Amino acid sequence: MTGVFHLMAISFARVLVYCKLRRQRSPANSNSRQSAALPGAGFASLLVVFTILSASINRSAAAESTQPRFAVLVFSKTSAFRHDSIPDGIAAIQTLGAENGFAVDSTEDAARFTDAELARYKVVVFLSTTGDILDDAQKAAFERYIRSGGGFVGVHSASDTEYRWAWYGRLVGAYFADHPEIQPAAVHVEDRTHPSTTDLPATLQRTDEWYNLRSNPRGAVHVLATLDEVTYSGGKMGSDHPIAWCQAIDGGRSWYTAMGHTSESYAEPLFRLHLLGGIESAAGVAGSCPR
Repeated sequence: MTGVFHLMAISFARVLVYCKLRRQRSPANSNSRQSAALPGAGFASLLVVFTILSASINRSAAAESTQPRFAVLVFSKTSAFRHDSIPDGIAAIQTLGAENGFAVDSTEDAARFTDAELARYKVVVFLSTTGDILDDAQKAAFERYIRSGGGFVGVHSASDTEYRWAWYGRLVGAYFADHPEIQPAAVHVEDRTHPSTTDLPATLQRTDEWYNLRSNPRGAVHVLATLDEVTYSGGKMGSDHPIAWCQAIDGGRSWYTAMGHTSESYAEPLFRLHLLGGIESAAGVAGSCPR
């Protein structure tokens, strides 16, 4: 409520200044009729000010007392390539949280991967992580987190992470192999009902760094969207090139998109809706992934 009292103090000060200005502007030789009218006008103005102030206080109090629906931890540690877009991704997820009622913390401190810390969050987002980023104890804690019903969201190079951790390979769905240069391509939405794709057009045209994968995850995961290799150069997976998918795994929920390399991605309304739907579905508050 600190913000509310601060607003009250500022507004009350403005009211006092208003009253002083009204007195200073009253002409010294005003006739009695004009002088008699001033208190009424001043009272009406004060009433308007206090009405606005009261409404502002009520709105501020409501905003401060509203509890978030759930909490998200954005993890962006890297030990190999580091994406310049990571700050943009964090900022975008924070904005999505503010607009959609969930709390967002961000960290690159792997020491937070403990049972107690992870239990605070419905979803852990691996945002363009790369390389080996967790030790054995931290890996074990994360596995327990998923098995207890936690949610995982992997963005872009989350698939370029922890190649020697077989369980993580299942969680993310597939590992990164290579990519051509950044270029436009067409993404075909395969599932039009999932929260992360329901607001997308049937074919989405956008520019990104398009990943080739070491294996096709179809069959182990539910594919949400595929990449049309005819629309760009450098694709190596053929006619079936999954680019986003979800799965229920070991009691938890996993969602992954290979998109999100560029900083511009996180300013795109449709990509942000894609990301929002992935987070909310991984949290278990919007839709579910078909088994």
